[in-house]
Parts: sequence; C-alpha cells; structure tokens
Amino acid sequence: MKGLAKHISLLFSVFALAACGGTSVSTDSTSGSTDATSSQAAPKNKVSSESLYVKKVDNLPNDFIFGMDASSVPSLEKSGVKFYDFDGSEKDVFEILSHNGVNYIRVRVWNDPFDAEGHGYGGGNCDINVAKEIGLRATKAGMKLLVDFHYSDFWADPAKYQAPKAWANMSAEEKGEACYEYTKQSLQLLKDAKIDVGMVQVGNETNNGIAGETTWLNRWRIMDGGSRATREVFPDALVAVHFANPEKPQNYENWASKLAYYELDYDVFGTSYYPYWHGTLDNLSSILTKIAGEYGKKTMVLETSYANTNEDTDFYGNTIGESASGEYPFTLSGQANHMRNLTDTIVNRTNNSGIGVCYWEGTWISVGTNSWEENVEKWKEYGSGWTSEYSASYESEDAGYNGGSAVDNQCFFDKNGKVLESLKVFGMMAEGNVTELRADGVENPVATMYTYDSAFQLPSTVNLIYNDNSRKAVPVTWDAFDLEQARAAGNNTYYIKGVSDGFDVELTLHVLEYNFIQNYSFEDGIDPWHVTKRNADKIGDSYKNEITNENPKSGDFAYHFWASASNTAGFDMEQDVTIETAGTYKYSFCLMGGIASGTPDPEKQDIYGYVKVNDEIVKKVDAKFTGYSKTYENGTFLIEGLELDPSQKITVGIHLFANESGSWGDVDDFMLNIVL
Repeated sequence: MKGLAKHISLLFSVFALAACGGTSVSTDSTSGSTDATSSQAAPKNKVSSESLYVKKVDNLPNDFIFGMDASSVPSLEKSGVKFYDFDGSEKDVFEILSHNGVNYIRVRVWNDPFDAEGHGYGGGNCDINVAKEIGLRATKAGMKLLVDFHYSDFWADPAKYQAPKAWANMSAEEKGEACYEYTKQSLQLLKDAKIDVGMVQVGNETNNGIAGETTWLNRWRIMDGGSRATREVFPDALVAVHFANPEKPQNYENWASKLAYYELDYDVFGTSYYPYWHGTLDNLSSILTKIAGEYGKKTMVLETSYANTNEDTDFYGNTIGESASGEYPFTLSGQANHMRNLTDTIVNRTNNSGIGVCYWEGTWISVGTNSWEENVEKWKEYGSGWTSEYSASYESEDAGYNGGSAVDNQCFFDKNGKVLESLKVFGMMAEGNVTELRADGVENPVATMYTYDSAFQLPSTVNLIYNDNSRKAVPVTWDAFDLEQARAAGNNTYYIKGVSDGFDVELTLHVLEYNFIQNYSFEDGIDPWHVTKRNADKIGDSYKNEITNENPKSGDFAYHFWASASNTAGFDMEQDVTIETAGTYKYSFCLMGGIASGTPDPEKQDIYGYVKVNDEIVKKVDAKFTGYSKTYENGTFLIEGLELDPSQKITVGIHLFANESGSWGDVDDFMLNIVL
C-alpha cells in the first residue's frame, strides 16, 4: 500500500509537471528538516590531530571549496544509520562535516528514480526532494549546496547516459526545453526553501553523452537548458560542466573546444579524479591549466576519493579492494595525504584557476554489519544501496539487482558511524598540522623482468611510508620464488609476498619478452617513427593519418588513418632499431580497420609489414583488415625466424595502402622480441 500511495502521488505530479518532464517537487520540508534560516551556521572549530601529519597548503584561498558528496545520507538514516562525533556523541552528520572544514555539500539529482509502483531504484533514491532535504540541513550547518543534475532517472556516467523516462520520446530540441523547465522548477524549489545554492552541474561525467544524446549540438541543447535555468533562478551560482578520465588529455582539449564552439554559458570546467584510474597529478594540473588558459574557465575536481582500509563492512564488494594499489597506504594518513596533495595541485598548479575539490560520498557507510540478508531488505526498502532490483525496469547496465555501498572503505566514518580522524584534513590544510613521524605503511613495488635478462634480481629494499608521506628505503625479505622458472615460462605476472619492518609487502612482477622497438604503441607521440604519407597535400576534413585515442590496442593511443575518397588512405612507417645480442628474433604488429559501409575487399588493400637489414627487406608479412566488428581479432601479424646481429642496421616497418573510399583503420603495438 505504501508503494501504491506513492505511485498515485507521482502520477498526480507528472500530470502537473508534464511540460518539464520531471517528478513532483514538494514545497514542504522533509524528514523533520527545519527552515534553512531558523538557525545560524554552526561555528567552525579549530581542528588539530595527534596522529595526522598534514603539510600546509600554501596560498589556500579562504573561499576554496572543500566539498563532500553526501547524497545517500537520508536513505542511510532511514535504514537506521546514526553518525557520531569524535567523543562518541550522536550528531547531525552535516554539522560534523562543517565543523571539520567542509563548506560545500554536493547532491546528485535524478528526475524520477522510481518504478511505476513507486519503488526506488536505489543509490539514495535521489530526486529533487532529497536534494531539498539535504540542502536545508547543509545550509543550516553553514555550508553551500552543489546541485548535480544527472538529467537521467538513475546513474549517469561515461558508460550510461539514458534520458529520463518522461523525455524518452522527445526530440533533442524538446529535451533541451524540458531540461530548462525541469531545472528551473527544481532550483526554484530550493530557492523558496532559502537553501544556499553555490554551484549547479549541468550533467554528470558527460564524456560520451547526456540525456540520451551523443552529438555535440544535441548535448549543448541539454546543457544550455540547464545553464539558462540556473542563471535565472540563482544568478550568483556557478554553472559547472563535468567530465571524467583526465588521463586522456586530448579528450579534455576536444570537449573544451566543443563547448567553446557552441558557446555554452558556464563557469567551471570540472573533472573527476580517482587516483587509481585517472593518471598523475602532474597530468591533471597540466590539462586543467591548459583549459583554464585557453578558455578562461575556473577548474575544479568534482569527484575524488581514497581508501583508508581494505575492509568491506556491508557484504557488498568495494570498487577498491585487496587487489588495488595506490600512491598512499590505505590508511587514515594515506586518505588525508591524498586530499592534501590533490588540494595543493588544484591551488598551486593550475594557473590560479582551481577553486575546489569535492570528495565523493564520504558518508556512504554500511547500513548494517550483521548479515547480507538484513542489509538487502534495507537496500530495497530505503534505496540505501548502490542499486535495487526495481531499477531493472529503467536500465540494466548497472542495475536490476540489490547491492550496497561500493565505497564504505573510502568514507570518513567507520562502519558504526563514528567520524574518523582523517576527516580533519579539510580543516587543517590552511595551517598544517605537525605531529610525531611514524611508519604508516609500505610501498608495494612493481618490477619488470625481461626474459633475456639473466642478471635480474628481486629488489632488496622497499620504501617505508611515513604519516607525512615521506619515504625511506628499508630491507625486505621475500618468500621463496624461482626466477629461472618464471623466465622460462615467458610473459606472465606474479605476485610475490614479503615482509619489511613488520609490514606485509607484495611485489607485482611482470615477466615480459623485451621489446626493442621504442614508443611501440605511440604513447609518446610519433618519434622515433618516420612516416611518409600518401597524398600528404590532401590532409584535411576528408583525409587523416595521425595518432589518436580512437581505437588503441593497448595504452591510450594508436596510429589512425581514414580517407573519404578512394586511392587516398596510405602511408609508410618505419623505425631503426638497436639490439644488444645476436640471435633469433620475431617481429609483429596489430592492425584493424574497415570501410565506411559494407565489407572491405582484401584484394584492394596493399598492406604488409617488413624487416630490413642494411636497408634491404629480408622478410615481410602480408596483412589485411576485415571490418570494425572484428576489431583487432585475428589482427596480429608476425614475422618469425629473423637472424639478427647488433652490427647490422636493422629497420622495422609497415607499408599500408587501401584504395576503397571510406577506408579507415589503426595500427598499434609493434614488437621486436628475441626468441630464447
């Protein structure tokens, strides 16, 4: 009956809001929240710690945004979760966050995260009413609200960007106007409640699409609708766009240029930065600095997190578990040092454009530690887990089952809701916090042994990591491991256990056949490859030979070719190679491709790889591409039995000519290996 009553209420609201395509937005406060103006903001405490060593972040602005996504809090509390301060006293979690230096709360907003019977999809069931509840509590605690519109009914990210149910049959133009109306009414609800909205995101991790639209013109229509509505309702709020995967800077440059081309009105170019997946801080600062300089935008990390333990507390696996590794130990100090160093990067290494860092779901702890069965019922009823079985009616990519928190080991509260010492990092960065140095963990090393290298030995030391993130090399003792057997087995990866200074250590050992080709997968540009392009004067919109990230075999890049006209696509590429030992070698490369429509004709392709000795081809292998559906399947081409000597001039290469119109493809992963 409860679900049916909710469904009836939703139906009534959908009729009332048909023009904007959203669910109802209530005008009364929820879950006992009081009006945002009924209390002064809680005073900030001076934060200190006896265990955290936090280096001061120089030049930290007073108004720097320290954000926390806490979208799941209401659903957690309905599931019985309580939050406790350092002294063990129960307290509103938003007051705890505010007192420790957090000044923004981020909340995701889904249009209609409920099925036809009113059952929630999960993930906090975060519609605009949940945003209002959170916003009231955040404003009361003296924090601003960052509203993250996904413009979907459930999770939106680079892999999923399904339109809300109410927008499913709309054209892109209609979606743009529906987005404007929905955003405007949603924000007006927050404004009427006197919630302090400081920033609005028009989309969440919109790498590949938004609200079911993938072309940039149509993506702009959605984002423009959200931007226009924000400017009208909260003219002083910042408008942010949000992308993921900064480790692929070419993509960021492309997306920023598209936004400029379509003249989207926005203030902040935001990014996710999860250090396990998203590259180095050097790369992050480089790409954000470039975008800020070229387009005059502020920059911000809108999502980040770091594990403080490997432990799972709710019987639902975590995104970061036992097999994961990072730059810092999975400890409280490691979590704090990640936040400190990321903040320093945004403040001091982004050309004065960086305005903030927002931690993702640092409050999404377990709803129970007794059993999976007990937790499942709470996840289903209150939406306090990642997803519920009811979401299957909307999409099946990341839904349709009952799951819990995937980040409980990355929160700032323990499994019982008590705040962790690492939360204090937000309030200590401005002045720093010096404490006694102590060993905090050990750096798990990664090593590569090439099969031809008989002199390789396991490392004799590893780095001990201290709570200030400094390192010191200390001796290590490894478990017994047969290097000769691993060398003879060829390409493989091994995990070798050890002990150092009382800490368990794990070495990841990659055993590889050494590749004598430099820059074999184009991760470092084109050098030292030499390329001769066919019809080089025709390069333009209808012809391309260049390194792109469209279809890499490994890494992030490959050498891509495409031509709309026939008798155009082609190039010769080669590299001089230096070897160290006389012996038998093998040469290989990978190829994929096709034509614009239909199946390519192998007879119309002239493609072969070759090896030259003293400028004469000694062996070659014919190669063909057979269509996109095959990707690189059967696309590795091999020359064996090469007797080579260091005294020779050795050159490897590929000749490619495809004369059908619309021919395109990629070559990648060139290998020259010695055969033992």
